[in-house]
Amino acid sequence: MATSVTVIGAGLGGLVLARVLYVHGIPVTVYEAEPSPAARAQGGLLDIHPWNGQPALEAAGLIEEFRGLVLPGRESYRVLDREGTVWLDLPDEGTGDRPEVQRGDLRRLLLDSLPVGTVRWGHKVVGVRALGDGRHEVAFADGAAVATSLLVGADGAWSRVRPLLSGATPEYAGVSTVETFLFDGDTRHPAAAELVGGGSLMALAPGRGIQAHRESGGTLHVYGQLLKPEGWLAGIDFADRAAAAARVVEEFGGWAPELTALITGGDTPLVPRPIYTLPGEHRWDRVPGVTLLGDAAHLAPPNGEGANVAMYDGAELGRAVAAHPGDVETALAEYEEALFPRAAAAAAEGADFRLMFAADAPHGVIAMWTGSDHGSTSESRDGSG
Repeated sequence: MATSVTVIGAGLGGLVLARVLYVHGIPVTVYEAEPSPAARAQGGLLDIHPWNGQPALEAAGLIEEFRGLVLPGRESYRVLDREGTVWLDLPDEGTGDRPEVQRGDLRRLLLDSLPVGTVRWGHKVVGVRALGDGRHEVAFADGAAVATSLLVGADGAWSRVRPLLSGATPEYAGVSTVETFLFDGDTRHPAAAELVGGGSLMALAPGRGIQAHRESGGTLHVYGQLLKPEGWLAGIDFADRAAAAARVVEEFGGWAPELTALITGGDTPLVPRPIYTLPGEHRWDRVPGVTLLGDAAHLAPPNGEGANVAMYDGAELGRAVAAHPGDVETALAEYEEALFPRAAAAAAEGADFRLMFAADAPHGVIAMWTGSDHGSTSESRDGSG
Protein backbone atom coordinates (compact mmCIF):
# COMPACT_ATOMS: atom_id res chain seq x y z
CA MET A 1 0.00 0.00 0.00
CA ALA A 2 1.35 3.43 -0.96
CA THR A 3 2.44 5.75 1.81
CA SER A 4 0.06 8.66 2.45
CA VAL A 5 1.94 11.90 3.05
CA THR A 6 0.78 14.85 5.17
CA VAL A 7 2.43 18.18 4.36
CA ILE A 8 2.08 21.24 6.61
CA GLY A 9 2.42 24.44 4.59
CA ALA A 10 1.42 25.36 1.03
CA GLY A 11 4.48 27.40 0.15
CA LEU A 12 6.55 26.65 -2.92
CA GLY A 13 8.52 23.81 -1.29
CA GLY A 14 5.48 22.03 0.06
CA LEU A 15 3.65 22.37 -3.25
CA VAL A 16 6.57 21.03 -5.30
CA LEU A 17 6.68 18.04 -2.95
CA ALA A 18 2.93 17.51 -3.38
CA ARG A 19 3.20 17.76 -7.16
CA VAL A 20 6.12 15.29 -7.41
CA LEU A 21 4.26 12.83 -5.18
CA TYR A 22 1.12 13.24 -7.30
CA VAL A 23 3.11 12.59 -10.49
CA HIS A 24 4.30 9.33 -8.91
CA GLY A 25 0.81 8.33 -7.79
CA ILE A 26 1.45 8.80 -4.07
CA PRO A 27 -1.47 10.18 -2.01
CA VAL A 28 -0.73 13.53 -0.39
CA THR A 29 -2.65 16.17 1.53
CA VAL A 30 -1.37 19.69 2.21
CA TYR A 31 -2.72 21.66 5.18
CA GLU A 32 -2.38 25.45 5.03
CA ALA A 33 -3.29 28.03 7.70
CA GLU A 34 -4.28 30.71 5.20
CA PRO A 35 -8.00 30.66 4.37
CA SER A 36 -7.54 30.74 0.58
CA PRO A 37 -4.90 31.09 -2.14
CA ALA A 38 -5.73 34.80 -2.35
CA ALA A 39 -5.45 35.49 1.38
CA ARG A 40 -2.33 37.66 0.98
CA ALA A 41 0.17 38.89 -1.57
CA GLN A 42 2.74 36.21 -2.34
CA GLY A 43 5.97 38.18 -2.29
CA GLY A 44 7.78 39.60 -5.28
CA LEU A 45 10.10 38.40 -8.01
CA LEU A 46 12.11 35.19 -7.83
CA ASP A 47 15.04 34.32 -10.03
CA ILE A 48 14.76 30.59 -10.59
CA HIS A 49 18.19 29.02 -10.71
CA PRO A 50 19.30 26.36 -13.20
CA TRP A 51 21.03 24.31 -10.47
CA ASN A 52 18.09 23.90 -8.07
CA GLY A 53 14.82 25.71 -8.80
CA GLN A 54 14.58 24.69 -12.45
CA PRO A 55 15.45 21.00 -11.85
CA ALA A 56 12.76 20.97 -9.16
CA LEU A 57 10.19 22.19 -11.66
CA GLU A 58 11.41 19.63 -14.17
CA ALA A 59 10.85 16.90 -11.59
CA ALA A 60 7.35 18.30 -11.13
CA GLY A 61 6.74 18.13 -14.89
CA LEU A 62 6.10 21.87 -15.08
CA ILE A 63 9.19 23.36 -16.71
CA GLU A 64 7.46 24.40 -19.94
CA GLU A 65 4.57 25.99 -18.06
CA PHE A 66 7.11 27.78 -15.87
CA ARG A 67 8.82 29.30 -18.91
CA GLY A 68 5.51 30.87 -19.86
CA LEU A 69 5.58 32.85 -16.59
CA VAL A 70 9.04 34.39 -17.10
CA LEU A 71 9.13 38.19 -17.22
CA PRO A 72 11.57 39.33 -19.94
CA GLY A 73 14.21 41.95 -19.21
CA ARG A 74 14.23 41.51 -15.43
CA GLU A 75 17.76 40.10 -15.14
CA SER A 76 19.40 43.54 -15.16
CA TYR A 77 21.05 44.85 -11.99
CA ARG A 78 22.20 48.26 -10.83
CA VAL A 79 24.35 48.99 -7.78
CA LEU A 80 24.46 52.54 -6.45
CA ASP A 81 25.94 54.36 -3.50
CA ARG A 82 24.02 56.61 -1.11
CA GLU A 83 24.53 59.63 -3.39
CA GLY A 84 22.83 57.87 -6.28
CA THR A 85 26.03 57.27 -8.25
CA VAL A 86 25.75 54.16 -10.40
CA TRP A 87 28.80 51.97 -9.79
CA LEU A 88 27.61 48.89 -11.61
CA ASP A 89 24.98 48.56 -14.33
CA LEU A 90 24.57 45.03 -15.68
CA PRO A 91 22.04 44.75 -18.51
CA ASP A 92 19.78 41.80 -19.13
CA GLU A 93 21.65 40.05 -21.91
CA GLY A 94 18.71 37.86 -22.80
CA THR A 95 20.41 34.57 -21.89
CA GLY A 96 17.66 33.58 -19.47
CA ASP A 97 20.19 32.00 -17.11
CA ARG A 98 18.28 33.17 -14.02
CA PRO A 99 14.76 33.89 -15.26
CA GLU A 100 12.56 36.07 -13.08
CA VAL A 101 8.96 35.17 -12.26
CA GLN A 102 6.36 36.45 -9.84
CA ARG A 103 6.21 34.27 -6.75
CA GLY A 104 2.41 34.41 -6.81
CA ASP A 105 2.28 33.23 -10.43
CA LEU A 106 4.58 30.31 -9.67
CA ARG A 107 2.52 29.33 -6.63
CA ARG A 108 -0.65 29.44 -8.73
CA LEU A 109 0.95 27.20 -11.36
CA LEU A 110 1.76 24.63 -8.68
CA LEU A 111 -1.68 24.84 -7.10
CA ASP A 112 -3.40 24.41 -10.45
CA SER A 113 -1.28 21.32 -11.16
CA LEU A 114 -2.76 19.47 -8.17
CA PRO A 115 -6.17 17.79 -7.94
CA VAL A 116 -8.87 19.84 -6.26
CA GLY A 117 -8.88 19.15 -2.53
CA THR A 118 -5.17 18.33 -2.26
CA VAL A 119 -4.66 21.59 -0.35
CA ARG A 120 -6.91 22.05 2.68
CA TRP A 121 -7.15 25.77 3.39
CA GLY A 122 -7.89 27.35 6.76
CA HIS A 123 -6.11 24.65 8.77
CA LYS A 124 -3.91 26.36 11.33
CA VAL A 125 -1.74 23.91 13.24
CA VAL A 126 -1.84 24.35 17.01
CA GLY A 127 -0.01 21.19 18.04
CA VAL A 128 1.74 18.05 16.88
CA ARG A 129 2.58 14.95 18.86
CA ALA A 130 4.14 11.55 18.36
CA LEU A 131 1.82 8.55 18.50
CA GLY A 132 4.54 5.90 18.33
CA ASP A 133 5.70 3.63 15.51
CA GLY A 134 6.55 6.64 13.34
CA ARG A 135 3.02 8.03 13.38
CA HIS A 136 2.11 11.57 14.38
CA GLU A 137 -1.03 13.52 15.12
CA VAL A 138 -1.57 17.08 13.93
CA ALA A 139 -4.15 19.21 15.76
CA PHE A 140 -5.78 22.25 14.17
CA ALA A 141 -7.30 25.42 15.62
CA ASP A 142 -10.83 24.35 14.66
CA GLY A 143 -10.55 21.27 16.87
CA ALA A 144 -9.96 18.80 14.04
CA ALA A 145 -6.96 16.46 14.02
CA VAL A 146 -5.32 14.05 11.58
CA ALA A 147 -2.92 11.15 12.11
CA THR A 148 -0.25 10.31 9.56
CA SER A 149 2.63 7.92 8.98
CA LEU A 150 4.70 10.53 7.10
CA LEU A 151 4.60 14.13 8.31
CA VAL A 152 6.50 16.88 6.48
CA GLY A 153 7.01 20.31 7.99
CA ALA A 154 7.04 22.79 5.11
CA ASP A 155 5.68 25.47 7.41
CA GLY A 156 8.42 28.05 7.35
CA ALA A 157 10.51 29.91 9.88
CA TRP A 158 8.24 29.35 12.88
CA SER A 159 7.48 25.73 12.06
CA ARG A 160 5.16 23.83 14.38
CA VAL A 161 6.64 20.57 13.14
CA ARG A 162 10.32 21.40 13.80
CA PRO A 163 10.16 20.77 17.58
CA LEU A 164 9.54 17.08 16.87
CA LEU A 165 13.06 16.95 15.44
CA SER A 166 15.08 19.82 16.81
CA GLY A 167 15.23 22.31 19.66
CA ALA A 168 16.60 25.02 17.34
CA THR A 169 14.64 28.27 17.07
CA PRO A 170 15.21 31.19 14.68
CA GLU A 171 17.54 33.92 15.88
CA TYR A 172 17.53 37.56 14.85
CA ALA A 173 20.10 38.16 12.10
CA GLY A 174 20.71 41.81 12.97
CA VAL A 175 18.84 43.26 9.98
CA SER A 176 15.50 45.07 10.12
CA THR A 177 13.59 45.49 6.86
CA VAL A 178 10.60 47.55 5.78
CA GLU A 179 8.70 46.74 2.60
CA THR A 180 6.42 48.79 0.32
CA PHE A 181 5.15 48.93 -3.26
CA LEU A 182 4.87 51.69 -5.85
CA PHE A 183 2.12 50.89 -8.37
CA ASP A 184 2.03 51.91 -12.04
CA GLY A 185 5.58 53.12 -11.71
CA ASP A 186 6.09 54.34 -15.28
CA THR A 187 2.96 56.52 -15.08
CA ARG A 188 2.59 57.48 -11.43
CA HIS A 189 6.23 57.31 -10.26
CA PRO A 190 8.29 57.96 -13.41
CA ALA A 191 11.42 59.15 -11.59
CA ALA A 192 11.46 56.05 -9.40
CA ALA A 193 10.78 53.79 -12.38
CA GLU A 194 13.67 55.30 -14.32
CA LEU A 195 15.96 54.95 -11.31
CA VAL A 196 15.12 51.27 -10.83
CA GLY A 197 15.37 50.50 -14.53
CA GLY A 198 14.15 47.29 -16.09
CA GLY A 199 15.24 44.90 -13.35
CA SER A 200 16.71 45.39 -9.87
CA LEU A 201 18.40 48.23 -8.01
CA MET A 202 20.60 47.98 -4.94
CA ALA A 203 21.70 51.20 -3.21
CA LEU A 204 24.13 50.46 -0.39
CA ALA A 205 26.12 52.14 2.36
CA PRO A 206 27.64 50.79 5.57
CA GLY A 207 24.89 49.39 7.76
CA ARG A 208 21.98 50.21 5.48
CA GLY A 209 20.56 49.78 2.02
CA ILE A 210 17.58 50.34 -0.25
CA GLN A 211 16.61 47.67 -2.76
CA ALA A 212 13.94 47.72 -5.44
CA HIS A 213 12.90 45.59 -8.36
CA ARG A 214 10.43 45.94 -11.20
CA GLU A 215 7.58 43.47 -11.14
CA SER A 216 4.81 42.92 -13.67
CA GLY A 217 2.51 45.77 -14.62
CA GLY A 218 5.08 48.45 -13.75
CA THR A 219 4.94 47.71 -10.02
CA LEU A 220 8.09 48.64 -8.08
CA HIS A 221 8.77 46.49 -5.00
CA VAL A 222 10.94 48.31 -2.45
CA TYR A 223 12.84 47.25 0.67
CA GLY A 224 14.67 49.48 3.14
CA GLN A 225 17.16 47.56 5.28
CA LEU A 226 19.06 48.60 8.40
CA LEU A 227 21.47 47.00 10.83
CA LYS A 228 19.50 47.54 14.03
CA PRO A 229 18.97 45.76 17.37
CA GLU A 230 16.14 43.29 17.63
CA GLY A 231 12.99 45.12 18.59
CA TRP A 232 13.89 48.38 16.84
CA LEU A 233 10.99 48.00 14.44
CA ALA A 234 8.60 47.50 17.37
CA GLY A 235 9.27 51.09 18.39
CA ILE A 236 7.71 52.46 15.20
CA ASP A 237 3.96 53.02 14.74
CA PHE A 238 3.42 51.42 11.35
CA ALA A 239 -0.31 52.24 11.52
CA ASP A 240 0.72 55.82 10.65
CA ARG A 241 2.29 55.29 7.25
CA ALA A 242 3.72 58.79 6.79
CA ALA A 243 5.20 58.92 10.30
CA ALA A 244 6.66 55.43 9.94
CA ALA A 245 8.25 56.29 6.59
CA ALA A 246 9.69 59.50 8.00
CA ARG A 247 11.16 57.62 10.96
CA VAL A 248 12.79 55.02 8.73
CA VAL A 249 14.18 57.64 6.35
CA GLU A 250 15.80 59.44 9.30
CA GLU A 251 18.22 56.50 9.28
CA PHE A 252 19.19 57.36 5.70
CA GLY A 253 20.45 60.85 6.45
CA GLY A 254 22.59 62.27 3.64
CA TRP A 255 21.16 59.91 1.04
CA ALA A 256 20.02 61.19 -2.34
CA PRO A 257 16.33 62.20 -2.13
CA GLU A 258 15.47 60.17 -5.21
CA LEU A 259 16.55 57.06 -3.28
CA THR A 260 14.71 57.80 -0.05
CA ALA A 261 11.62 58.66 -2.13
CA LEU A 262 11.38 54.94 -2.90
CA ILE A 263 10.42 54.49 0.77
CA THR A 264 8.43 57.67 1.42
CA GLY A 265 6.56 57.53 -1.91
CA GLY A 266 5.15 54.02 -1.55
CA ASP A 267 1.48 53.32 -2.26
CA THR A 268 1.10 50.70 0.46
CA PRO A 269 1.70 50.76 4.23
CA LEU A 270 5.24 49.97 5.26
CA VAL A 271 5.44 46.38 6.47
CA PRO A 272 8.12 45.61 9.10
CA ARG A 273 10.09 42.44 8.45
CA PRO A 274 12.94 41.61 10.85
CA ILE A 275 15.28 38.97 9.44
CA TYR A 276 15.71 35.69 11.34
CA THR A 277 17.90 32.66 10.67
CA LEU A 278 18.59 29.15 11.87
CA PRO A 279 22.18 28.00 12.48
CA GLY A 280 23.93 27.30 9.18
CA GLU A 281 24.76 23.77 10.29
CA HIS A 282 21.27 22.99 11.56
CA ARG A 283 20.57 19.26 11.50
CA TRP A 284 18.81 16.63 13.56
CA ASP A 285 18.92 12.94 14.35
CA ARG A 286 16.56 10.74 12.37
CA VAL A 287 13.10 10.66 13.97
CA PRO A 288 10.74 8.07 12.48
CA GLY A 289 7.96 9.35 10.26
CA VAL A 290 8.76 13.07 10.14
CA THR A 291 11.07 15.50 8.33
CA LEU A 292 11.38 19.16 7.27
CA LEU A 293 12.02 21.16 4.13
CA GLY A 294 12.64 24.77 3.16
CA ASP A 295 12.77 27.46 5.85
CA ALA A 296 11.53 25.01 8.47
CA ALA A 297 14.78 23.11 7.95
CA HIS A 298 17.32 25.78 7.03
CA LEU A 299 16.10 29.36 7.44
CA ALA A 300 18.80 31.71 6.09
CA PRO A 301 19.12 35.43 5.28
CA PRO A 302 17.60 36.41 1.92
CA ASN A 303 20.26 35.64 -0.68
CA GLY A 304 18.25 34.49 -3.67
CA GLU A 305 18.47 30.84 -2.66
CA GLY A 306 15.58 30.36 -0.22
CA ALA A 307 12.71 29.60 -2.59
CA ASN A 308 14.96 27.71 -4.98
CA VAL A 309 16.36 25.48 -2.26
CA ALA A 310 12.90 24.88 -0.79
CA MET A 311 11.60 23.71 -4.16
CA TYR A 312 14.62 21.48 -4.64
CA ASP A 313 14.06 20.03 -1.16
CA GLY A 314 10.48 19.23 -2.10
CA ALA A 315 11.48 17.58 -5.36
CA GLU A 316 14.23 15.51 -3.75
CA LEU A 317 12.00 14.37 -0.90
CA GLY A 318 9.27 13.44 -3.35
CA ARG A 319 11.68 11.43 -5.46
CA ALA A 320 13.09 9.66 -2.40
CA VAL A 321 9.61 8.63 -1.24
CA ALA A 322 8.75 7.43 -4.74
CA ALA A 323 12.00 5.45 -4.98
CA HIS A 324 11.28 3.55 -1.76
CA PRO A 325 7.57 2.66 -1.80
CA GLY A 326 6.40 1.50 1.59
CA ASP A 327 9.81 2.21 3.19
CA VAL A 328 9.45 5.64 4.73
CA GLU A 329 12.56 5.47 6.89
CA THR A 330 14.92 4.63 4.04
CA ALA A 331 13.42 7.47 2.01
CA LEU A 332 13.78 10.01 4.83
CA ALA A 333 17.31 8.92 5.70
CA GLU A 334 18.37 9.24 2.07
CA TYR A 335 16.74 12.66 1.75
CA GLU A 336 18.24 14.06 4.96
CA GLU A 337 21.73 12.73 4.22
CA ALA A 338 21.78 14.94 1.13
CA LEU A 339 19.75 17.77 2.67
CA PHE A 340 22.14 18.72 5.46
CA PRO A 341 25.26 19.49 3.38
CA ARG A 342 23.13 21.10 0.66
CA ALA A 343 21.47 23.41 3.17
CA ALA A 344 24.78 24.32 4.79
CA ALA A 345 26.24 25.22 1.40
CA ALA A 346 23.23 27.38 0.57
CA ALA A 347 23.51 29.16 3.92
CA ALA A 348 27.17 29.89 3.19
CA GLU A 349 26.01 31.76 0.09
CA GLY A 350 24.74 34.41 2.49
CA ALA A 351 28.14 36.11 2.31
CA ASP A 352 26.76 38.55 -0.26
CA PHE A 353 23.96 39.47 2.14
CA ARG A 354 26.51 40.39 4.82
CA LEU A 355 28.61 42.31 2.29
CA MET A 356 25.65 44.56 1.59
CA PHE A 357 26.02 46.11 5.05
CA ALA A 358 29.80 45.99 5.42
CA ALA A 359 32.02 49.00 6.11
CA ASP A 360 33.04 49.20 2.44
CA ALA A 361 29.51 48.95 0.98
CA PRO A 362 28.75 49.02 -1.91
CA HIS A 363 32.25 48.15 -3.10
CA GLY A 364 32.53 44.70 -1.54
CA VAL A 365 29.38 43.57 -3.33
CA ILE A 366 30.63 44.97 -6.62
CA ALA A 367 34.00 43.27 -6.22
CA MET A 368 32.30 39.95 -5.54
CA TRP A 369 30.06 40.23 -8.59
CA THR A 370 32.75 41.44 -10.98
CA GLY A 371 35.78 39.61 -9.59
CA SER A 372 37.59 42.95 -9.28
CA ASP A 373 39.46 44.33 -6.29
CA HIS A 374 38.07 47.26 -4.34
CA GLY A 375 40.47 49.66 -5.98
CA SER A 376 39.05 49.03 -9.44
CA THR A 377 35.36 49.37 -8.71
CA SER A 378 35.33 53.00 -9.86
CA GLU A 379 35.73 51.68 -13.41
CA SER A 380 32.16 50.46 -13.16
CA ARG A 381 30.71 53.94 -12.77
CA ASP A 382 30.13 54.24 -16.50
CA GLY A 383 28.12 51.02 -16.46
CA SER A 384 30.79 48.99 -18.20
CA GLY A 385 30.99 46.62 -15.22
